[in-house]
Amino acid sequence: MAAESNCVDYVKICCRSGKGGRGSMHMHRAKYIPNGGPDGGDGGRGGHVYLRANHNYWTLLHLRYERHVFAGHGGNGGQSRSTGAKGEDRYIDVPCGTVAYNAETGEYICDVTEDGQTVMLLQGGRGGLGNWNFRTSTNQAPRFAQPGEPMQEMTVILELKLLADVGLVGFPNAGKSTLLSALSSARPKIANYPFTTMEPSLGIVAYRDQQSFVMADIPGIIEGASEGRGLGLRFLRHIERNSLLLFMVPGDTDSISKEYEILLREVSTFNPEMLDKQRVLAITKCDLLDQELMDLLAEELPKDIPHVFISAVAGIGIPQLKDILWQQLNSESNKLQAITQHETLVHRNKDPEWLRNELQDEGEDEEIEILDGEDLEEEDIEDLEDYEYEDE
Repeated sequence: MAAESNCVDYVKICCRSGKGGRGSMHMHRAKYIPNGGPDGGDGGRGGHVYLRANHNYWTLLHLRYERHVFAGHGGNGGQSRSTGAKGEDRYIDVPCGTVAYNAETGEYICDVTEDGQTVMLLQGGRGGLGNWNFRTSTNQAPRFAQPGEPMQEMTVILELKLLADVGLVGFPNAGKSTLLSALSSARPKIANYPFTTMEPSLGIVAYRDQQSFVMADIPGIIEGASEGRGLGLRFLRHIERNSLLLFMVPGDTDSISKEYEILLREVSTFNPEMLDKQRVLAITKCDLLDQELMDLLAEELPKDIPHVFISAVAGIGIPQLKDILWQQLNSESNKLQAITQHETLVHRNKDPEWLRNELQDEGEDEEIEILDGEDLEEEDIEDLEDYEYEDE
């Protein structure tokens, strides 16, 4: 994404959980009690790193320059069986519809789609046990304690997939931005040349009885976009979470059906599950056509989806388009698909070869310094080498 753009939908950040605090090796000391025995407390657990969906955010702009998210370390145990303080947890607030991947392997980690949904990215280390826990009948004064578990580190890619009711799909310069500006208060850039829109835009479309739905303007895709041509992969992901796809083909094109088939093929190649979504075909720029020509073109259009002739500039067919979109959004089949979509949506791991090219295209190919060594003491390193942890 360009540096001057406010619509940031791709960031890479370094996350690190907190290490567990050391257990205390302390002997009880009090007046008239010469052999008080062990009373070392346990160390506190390290802080966790969470990913949290927040509906107040629309982009990842607030994370663009926050390259490091470090949780707090657990406090060391103290005397009188005092437990160390827990490390501070860190929450990464992201817009709904954000997906997390491992930046090194491309492996899918998690996604958050509902406001308030929280997923743990990294778990903090457990605190070490104090010498109080190791007293036995044969060793009543243990002079050792357990070190805390080490921290976890991972570089994460956060990728935003827009959540919208209607997604606009079409070739460059098909009139998508013009339609969004005519239906909503959004003001995307409009010009008479291809690839005017370089980042997605959202708009709220008002309907009857104070009802509304959200429409997403996706930058134009070209033939071969599903194979990585142009910036297709970067834009196609934004229509994966839309409930309905509005295919837009200009009325002055050579073959409306052929362009529609190309668009449908690119979408299905990128993700075959998107064929299950509701589809509507809009023939744009119909102010250049007369009624007789529109009747002839209507006979050649696909019969399996509803279609409408529109002109966003002249306002032709806009009310009919709203009616069709609202009817399709509230159809029983679309409601059922929306209910099962979250359960059936399968996130694919990123191919390592494509991942390197993707990071370079997004300007996120610079290495992030993960560990600067300021928090690890030599004593901690020696303890970790001598102790083997058991999973709970």
